[in-house]
Amino acid sequence: MPELKVTGGERQTALSFRAGPSLRDILDATDVRVRSGCRGTGVCGLCLVRIEAGTVNGPTENERLSLSREQLRRGIRLACQVVPGENLQISLVNPAPESNWRSPAADEYFLSQSRIETSGTQWQGECRAKGVAVDLGTTHISATLWDLAEGKRLAGRAGLNRQHLYGADVMTRITAAAEGEACARKLSGLALDSIGEALFDIGSREGFVLQEITQVAIVGNTPELALLSGRNYRLLMQPKSWTAAIDCLPEDTRPWCAAWGIASDAAVTVVPPLGGFVGSDLLAGVLAVGLTASTRAGLLIDFGTNSEIALWDGARLWATSAAGGPAFEGCGLSCGMPAEPGAIDRIEQRAASGEFAFHAIGGREPQGLCGSGLVDLIAGLVRAGLVNVRGKFTAPLADGGFPLGQGKTELLLRPRDIDLFQRAKAAIGAGIGVLLQAAGMTAEELTRVYVGGAFGRFLDVANAQRIGLLPDSGAASVVLCGNTALAGCELALASPAARASLESIRQTARLLNLSQCDAFEPLFLENLYLKPMEPC
Repeated sequence: MPELKVTGGERQTALSFRAGPSLRDILDATDVRVRSGCRGTGVCGLCLVRIEAGTVNGPTENERLSLSREQLRRGIRLACQVVPGENLQISLVNPAPESNWRSPAADEYFLSQSRIETSGTQWQGECRAKGVAVDLGTTHISATLWDLAEGKRLAGRAGLNRQHLYGADVMTRITAAAEGEACARKLSGLALDSIGEALFDIGSREGFVLQEITQVAIVGNTPELALLSGRNYRLLMQPKSWTAAIDCLPEDTRPWCAAWGIASDAAVTVVPPLGGFVGSDLLAGVLAVGLTASTRAGLLIDFGTNSEIALWDGARLWATSAAGGPAFEGCGLSCGMPAEPGAIDRIEQRAASGEFAFHAIGGREPQGLCGSGLVDLIAGLVRAGLVNVRGKFTAPLADGGFPLGQGKTELLLRPRDIDLFQRAKAAIGAGIGVLLQAAGMTAEELTRVYVGGAFGRFLDVANAQRIGLLPDSGAASVVLCGNTALAGCELALASPAARASLESIRQTARLLNLSQCDAFEPLFLENLYLKPMEPC
């Protein structure tokens, strides 16, 4: 891919990018951004950069209106009007303040079309109103702004859930909330603030008036929704509640509207979870991929800190959750990080030398391993005989770990990192096995396997199957979907028909609690091995 070198102040950054988008769009998908206030139309004149070297398109009409001849002569351009070519080097003339939020690239959206058929009446409000879809995840939060009249996506943001200050997993956060109301209010406030920051970033950088937002739809895993609303999170600490519906709908969302700066009477809908630890994010994902839209059997795995699995047998939906832990998000590892710029997301093993070649997101110097990079590395180490199927390093690595190379950050894959991954993948494998047994099916009967979550977007399917993370079901096609939860939430926000389908999915779903299934423990132990899944 082409490379872009960016200088901003004392910071120099090298980025790789796909040809086509504007320079502003490329930068907005990273943490190196320019100021902006007009949705990239070239009207505000804020996104100033200097072209130092390389090829770009000529000045546009909007640039000739916004910039002087002297600026153009000196190579000053508007980033939103520049289409990069080869070997581009730029300096940021007007960099944006650092932000927790980035704009997802177009190919990050599973719902790739930016328009949805709205089919008539909205939830409430004027037909010209705007709406927001939110996926409230344990590690990340994603939000998109929509024109509800046209069913058109206008902007999107992704960033960290600030609740991470209280722990990387949901049970740690629930335990903290249960210690006292003050802590529970703090956790709720952190989630609300995170959503508000995403909306403010959209409004300030894209030139939208947040008061025009009259509808908000939120999906998420059950613990996150309960912590957000401050209701019934303690029930999730009681095993008897793990197959029951959890009422975590807010009693009054007007304070939320005020905190976010949106219309005071906006309709804020928290889509109810299925129950237990299976949230509305999984139901939204089922809707997005069309899992229940045919009689063909299929499987959806939404990887995350709280991983959720749905099996469609052609007539009924079976669902469960598995405690994947933070490994799939790159957290909890001695060399891990989320799937952000600088994270190693792909690793290739050269056939001739056996050496590993690392690719980091955004073309950056590697700073850590995200989940998909961890899968590639473990699969490669097993293939090279440096790690055995029990997850133990062999000589000459038995006493230490595997170094990922020397750079500004020294990275080492340690035995405990592999152990953390094994436990996460064993929980997923056992969950799949329990669902297949409950439905009276085998993995060979699956015709589709959908992989959701940020982790799934970068996953190498062959490597994942080689070490038993995904079923190798023969004829079944594996589809890497990315954020299916957000896609389903977008559909529910903009389309009444989609909302009806979402409720139908809820009615046909049957929830299973893995802790109450006798088959779980032997399946878990079986799936600890780094080898292809055994046929169920």
